[in-house]
Amino acid sequence: MKEETSEVLYQQAHKTFERTLQILKEDKVMVLPCDTIYGLCAKMGPAEQKIRELKKRDEGKPFLVLATIEQAKQLCDVPKIISDAWPAPLTAILNSKNGGTIAIRVPSDPFLQAIMESLGSPIYSTSVNESGYQSLTNIMDIILTYKDRVPAFVVDSNLQGTIPSTLIDVTSTPYNIIREGKYDASGLVEKSKSL
Repeated sequence: MKEETSEVLYQQAHKTFERTLQILKEDKVMVLPCDTIYGLCAKMGPAEQKIRELKKRDEGKPFLVLATIEQAKQLCDVPKIISDAWPAPLTAILNSKNGGTIAIRVPSDPFLQAIMESLGSPIYSTSVNESGYQSLTNIMDIILTYKDRVPAFVVDSNLQGTIPSTLIDVTSTPYNIIREGKYDASGLVEKSKSL
């Protein structure tokens, strides 16, 4: 999966939005700031296999999906207490309208929201690492490690965090926190006990 020279784009720069949109429309994988940590991202659909190859991840483990609230509601049955909590660094495992489940998050980052609206599609997002290895959160480490593997990196001049989103399973009640992260979901778990 050798790529040509990777581009380093700055989120606040004038042409970054259009270039990011172009790369995602071409079903390529790129690194984006995901309002929690940096992620390997691609448009939902055929690019899933490319992310699997980069991550060396087996077929059975799905990727988190970033979506606008409207896209999330098209894909999943979204309980009101989750839609009221979004946008936030909260990933919810929801029942998909096509059967099965999807781990989905509505990020609060305006850049990502605008990208997904213009793309007309949610995007896959996963931590920047190979399966079984620690996530890379420093953009310089990410660029050095992935410079020959992805066509572009979008750098956010606002410092990205090192804490991922909180992961909560809302497919049954009471809700279950799978991974503690940037969002305090304890209130959601309490509310779910009365559903």
